[in-house]
Amino acid sequence: MTKEGNAEKRARFLRLAQNRTNKVLKSITTLSHCSNRSLYDYRDEEVDKIFDVIEKSLFESKIKFKKEKLIDFKL
Repeated sequence: MTKEGNAEKRARFLRLAQNRTNKVLKSITTLSHCSNRSLYDYRDEEVDKIFDVIEKSLFESKIKFKKEKLIDFKL
């Protein structure tokens, strides 16, 4: 890949990653509005379930960015 091609890929990544990260952060803020007990009724188990799935998805996404492979265990 040429330097120009790499620069374009880098610029595209920066633009998209910033926009998508801001969307995620806004969605998390919007979700946090549901924490107002005077407006909503929820159980701790439901909150745990919500954050468990968010954390799992975040972990899976982060793994995709890692270039290192897991070590194969051998006996």
